[in-house]
Amino acid sequence: MTYPHCQCSTRIVAFLLATVFALGLALAGCGSDGSGDAQATTTAKHERPTPAASATPATPGEPAGPATPPATTPPPSTPPAAPTPATTTAAVDTAPSGPPPAAQAPAPDKKAPKVKYLAGEDPEYAKRCGWPVKYPPPLPGSILPYKRIVAYYGNPKSKKMGALGEYPKDEMLRRLKGEVAKWEKADPSLPVQPALHLVAVVAQGEPGKAGKYRMIHPDALVNEVYGWAKEIKGIFFIDIQTGHSDIRTILPRFEWILKNPDVHLGIDPEFNLIKSGKIPCKKIGTYDAADINYASGFLKDLVKKYNLPPKVFVVHRFTRKMVTNAKSIVVRPEVQMVMHMDGWGPPWLKRDSYRDYIIKEPVQFTGFKLFYHNDTKKGDPLMTCQDLLKLNPKPIYVQYQ
Repeated sequence: MTYPHCQCSTRIVAFLLATVFALGLALAGCGSDGSGDAQATTTAKHERPTPAASATPATPGEPAGPATPPATTPPPSTPPAAPTPATTTAAVDTAPSGPPPAAQAPAPDKKAPKVKYLAGEDPEYAKRCGWPVKYPPPLPGSILPYKRIVAYYGNPKSKKMGALGEYPKDEMLRRLKGEVAKWEKADPSLPVQPALHLVAVVAQGEPGKAGKYRMIHPDALVNEVYGWAKEIKGIFFIDIQTGHSDIRTILPRFEWILKNPDVHLGIDPEFNLIKSGKIPCKKIGTYDAADINYASGFLKDLVKKYNLPPKVFVVHRFTRKMVTNAKSIVVRPEVQMVMHMDGWGPPWLKRDSYRDYIIKEPVQFTGFKLFYHNDTKKGDPLMTCQDLLKLNPKPIYVQYQ
């Protein structure tokens, strides 16, 4: 706040009048200032359950060593070159030139208003949750945190499971390249790695011949989609929905494809229903840290056995119970863990889910899924690259379904 200045006069009467006049203005100015200290606010909504990621069957951290991914203010999953998140800028009062009047009251203290963050964007919240997390220095050939993976998800036998199967192959690959270009423009600091994410084992609403409520697709189909990924210099993921099968029984069957250096793994707790015995899509399933550690250990052994670069391991999640004992998940140098926010709905709900189930329980890297149809079916906009880049930590694996 600025205050009036007194002008001296050679005549004593004028001097006294000017002094009295200045005191009156100064006191009036102090009394009229009704501004209070700004308070921090958050626009996040209260927690609400996230809808299931698949409505129909058929469907980063900071290394401990020299190679250091981004500090999480920007988020851990952002590389070292990532820009620093927005910080509060202090307000500066403009002082009048020359000395103040003798009786001028001190200006009230002012605090700059704090930045308002949407759910999942606040760097201080991420820091309190444990970001950036410590993990072993990335081994040679590691994709993360040096690239952002942008993937199309689905199965070519179903148009309802995701973009990978919704469009003919050439159109699908063209659309994926378009998303890759958007991310390259949105965040030039981080190279983009295209990927195809195939659901190779699909949960079913019927028990089938094996009575396991899942269908294993033929190796020929898996190999065909792997070939599509190679056409665009992409990497390839196989995704497993176990139904009533044990991951310890299903996963070894895919050693033949996982032994390739550009093939990685995803598992979906939503469709692991051994414990409940429920039918897929009727109830949301779960994986415990022990199951995830088994799969991670299997990948580690493949890396050593075949002298491979580290494997990327994606675990889908959109509810608390989908992953139990998350603090017990083991992070290994040979395996790059991505906890992937897989829920659909309006942007506020997706941010809430990312905050509550991914940020709140740090593992290593983070992912975020966008549904072209389910996210927008009630008139909500599809979240953009810029929206996701505001999150803390920033997702380093982005999947489109």
